[in-house]
Amino acid sequence: MKKILTLMTALFLAVSAFAQSAKELYNKYSDLNGVSAVYVSPAMFRMIGKLPDVDMENSQGEKVNLTPIINTLSGFYLLEVEENSSAAVQLQADVKKLLDGKKFELLFEAKEDGETTRLFTAGDGKKVSSLILISRDAEDFTFMSLEGNMDRDELENILAEAAK
Repeated sequence: MKKILTLMTALFLAVSAFAQSAKELYNKYSDLNGVSAVYVSPAMFRMIGKLPDVDMENSQGEKVNLTPIINTLSGFYLLEVEENSSAAVQLQADVKKLLDGKKFELLFEAKEDGETTRLFTAGDGKKVSSLILISRDAEDFTFMSLEGNMDRDELENILAEAAK
């Protein structure tokens, strides 16, 4: 019985080691040379969310209100590394593990002039817990993650409005 319990614990720890989060990736890579990193805390999102309206303009000059989504965010992580660096190779492998290890859904992929951009979400039918954007071109690899408890319908409406 002890052997079975020990084996189960070891398996759980091994699986847990591969289940990285955006925060863990940020902590792993943000201090390395050649890595540009940005983190926005929940406190900053609460402060921004107290503003009356946070608008952005879409391509048609129409205002899109981001406040409802900002109020649900708990973290923003951005990592950018030079494409040919050893950090880029490892970060790309870790991002692949993250995307494979959680139930992420590809929302869109765009390819143009050697640049590939992909947007993924994780969550359920009503809420989005993670929105991940990865972009790769000849010079850089970029990983961006928004974490929170976003209403899926509201997020999709805002994305549709912003894309106009």
